[in-house]
Amino acid sequence: MLVEIDRLQLATNDPELAISRWRDLLGAEEAGRDRVRCLGAARTTLRLGSSVVEILTPDGTGLVGDALTRRGAHLFSAGASTRDLTAVQQRISGITPNTVFENGQLYVDGPDIGIPGLRLVVSLHEDREPVGDIDYLYEATILAGDADALTARFAEVFALDAQTFVDISSPRFGYDGKLTLFRSGALHRFEVITPIDADKTMGRFFTKVGPCLYMSFAETSRLAEIEQRVAAAGLGQTIDRPEDRAGELPADQVWLHPPTLGGVMLGLSRPTMAWSWSGSPERVEPV
Repeated sequence: MLVEIDRLQLATNDPELAISRWRDLLGAEEAGRDRVRCLGAARTTLRLGSSVVEILTPDGTGLVGDALTRRGAHLFSAGASTRDLTAVQQRISGITPNTVFENGQLYVDGPDIGIPGLRLVVSLHEDREPVGDIDYLYEATILAGDADALTARFAEVFALDAQTFVDISSPRFGYDGKLTLFRSGALHRFEVITPIDADKTMGRFFTKVGPCLYMSFAETSRLAEIEQRVAAAGLGQTIDRPEDRAGELPADQVWLHPPTLGGVMLGLSRPTMAWSWSGSPERVEPV
């Protein structure tokens, strides 16, 4: 039913800063400007890789303005694509009447479908030529009080095959959870995780904010160039590079800190690297 994580929506009071950061650091290209009435927001759409980034800013009162008052600039919504938008709309409408269809997209508030912390926009799937310096988005991360219960709910609501889900754990960042792979052989998924160490950054954030969208992840074949560009701009990033790998070679992963992109934490992995924690480590190609 769901094909890809195809976009993210960033809520911000400074859209021009966010747009310039996504453009200058990652090569995003503006594709249009319009308004999303149900969110009370003006929207700038950026193309990036084969995915989309939507920059939202309040246009009067509404959900985006309220969310910014509570959290400041942040990952407002994750986006997934489907080949049958009508079927998804009918399925969700059988669970809750509180959905909105606007401009060819379905807007769903997670608590209405039993998934606290989620905001979701579902769009008709498009095959797009890549733009800029990432290849594609593939993950949106949700912090949850009970990851197992929530992933079961994802499977139920979106008709996902729970047998394709992958357990994930990180002592480094202090969480346990699951990856809700949409289909076998592809990385696209929600990462649903429960912070288990209240003293680590994620644990402290969860204590303060509660269930929410936390970050997104993308794959890129230009990881070294992006790392160098961010460093030259003096902006925040965390680099995961093996100690014996030369600095001119790509790291395995880089996390761009939220202020770097105007409010969203974006993880970047080199091609195939994400399979090391996504159930198929044999698919990881050496540097």
